[in-house]
Amino acid sequence: MKFKHLAIVGMIAVITVGCANESNTPNTKQTETPTTPKSTIVSSGGGAGAFKAGEHPTQGRVQVISEQGKRYLEFDKDFKTDKGPDLYVILHRSDAPPQSGIKEKDYVSVAQLQKISGTQRYAVPETVNLAEFKSVAIWCRKFNATFGYAPLASS
Repeated sequence: MKFKHLAIVGMIAVITVGCANESNTPNTKQTETPTTPKSTIVSSGGGAGAFKAGEHPTQGRVQVISEQGKRYLEFDKDFKTDKGPDLYVILHRSDAPPQSGIKEKDYVSVAQLQKISGTQRYAVPETVNLAEFKSVAIWCRKFNATFGYAPLASS
């Protein structure tokens, strides 16, 4: 019985360390949007929120902005999370996504995380109805782990 518990704890430790230590190298080509905002207007249908820790410490703020008819998720200069493999920015239907085991029907992927700290922005696909999503999360696709998330309060 003790060995079984020890094996489970060991597996969790390997996954956590692996998720934190692997480099975040993109394995797909992406179109990145500029990280320096020009003139921004907060979208009436958007929101804003502060990041909270999930599996890893995550901090900073995110807001939904609208610029020239397009919507973006914009992370502030205080944004920071841990390094990990296969990190993505996702929109989740819950205001507090689970730390692990996110189900495909509950989220939409926005883009691969550009960098683990600082100001950055991500274009929200035109087909996404933001009213259906209550949070933004940093998600490790490889281990299906939520690094951190920010509930989106209406602005």
